[in-house]
Amino acid sequence: MSTSSQILSVLEYMEKEKGISRADMIETISEAIRTAALKSITAGQDIRVEINPRTGQLQAWAVFEIVDSVSDPRNQMHISKALLIDNKAEVGSVVETEIDPALLGRIVAQIARQAIMQRIKLFEKEKIYDDFKNRVGDIVSCVVHHVDNGNVYVEIGNTEALLPARECIYGEEYASGDRVRCLLLKLNTESRDTDIILSRSHVNFVRRLLEIEVSEIADGSVFIRGIAREPGYRTKICVDTKDKNIDPVGACVGTRGVRIKSIVRELNGEKIDVIRYYDDPQKLLCEAIKPAIPKNVRVNEAEHRIYFEVAEGDLAVAIGKRGLNAKLTSKMINWRLDISKESVAVDNFDDKLERAVTGWADIPGITKEVAHKLVAAGITDVEAFESVDTDDLANVGFSQKEAEQTVQCIREFCRK
Repeated sequence: MSTSSQILSVLEYMEKEKGISRADMIETISEAIRTAALKSITAGQDIRVEINPRTGQLQAWAVFEIVDSVSDPRNQMHISKALLIDNKAEVGSVVETEIDPALLGRIVAQIARQAIMQRIKLFEKEKIYDDFKNRVGDIVSCVVHHVDNGNVYVEIGNTEALLPARECIYGEEYASGDRVRCLLLKLNTESRDTDIILSRSHVNFVRRLLEIEVSEIADGSVFIRGIAREPGYRTKICVDTKDKNIDPVGACVGTRGVRIKSIVRELNGEKIDVIRYYDDPQKLLCEAIKPAIPKNVRVNEAEHRIYFEVAEGDLAVAIGKRGLNAKLTSKMINWRLDISKESVAVDNFDDKLERAVTGWADIPGITKEVAHKLVAAGITDVEAFESVDTDDLANVGFSQKEAEQTVQCIREFCRK
């Protein structure tokens, strides 16, 4: 097959199958041949190449600058010689002499092939960018093609995309032919090829799933105030609304949890907590740290920090496995959290006796001295006095009169 026929068939194929215009391919091939020729057979001489779009015929010309004193014979021609070619030639203009295409024949096929391959890659890169530039941040459905060293190569229609190992959810496994949904994270235009980078671990993957599943989020009546995620383990979401008739948490969870369960299934069991937003940081904390109950809360507005304590039994719950509950809560509500165990004062024996004496002395008619006698006898409160009579008090050091007055005062107090 002649060079012209080869070029023509390539032009026709690229136009029909790849959608690359004939003019673009002609420009690409011509420039590639010219550039290669400058470095090879014409040894630095400038040439011009043309390809007939209808026949594929290749023509080439050597280009010379017209001068009155030649210093570079490869690119300059004396005016006297130029006038023999073109009687209108003048110093400072250019003149061209046709080159036999056969001189270029040895390199045309190779150069054309390389130019075609480069143009195809560039075209595909441009097409991928044009097709997907407006879908960055959206969820796309893919089919797994193969897995290599943890990187998952998938197909979105006829386009290949990459789900890097770092963007996979921990513990998930993929096999060829599996259908999977991902977040279109970015288009990597810096690489030689335009890579479509996907993610299932990014926090916005959960955000977009919520927007798809929860119509109230999609229409803006419910909005996400904060979201934090540890992929494969847990996500915490804080939601709010300006519509008093809408329960934002209920809208996200759905009837019998149907909406949130759908997202949990998509995430292969990842736990999702949805809480309501409050402007009051202390109230927001109480909601976010459940089921733990914060105590002795101190809010430091200047440092955007909250100090609080929890009961010893709640400490593990508040911090969570691997510290995730505290970490995600802090990130979701955008406050730094300082958690400590609640301090519980331990009473000694003397303190307990003193409280018992004070309790008796608060009853009208009971003196401090009588109170001490009651406590010394082991009668520390009203309940312990229920079956006590005057004889019992007399047996523990009370006089008869003192015993009768004490019994009377305590019984009158109990009847009130």
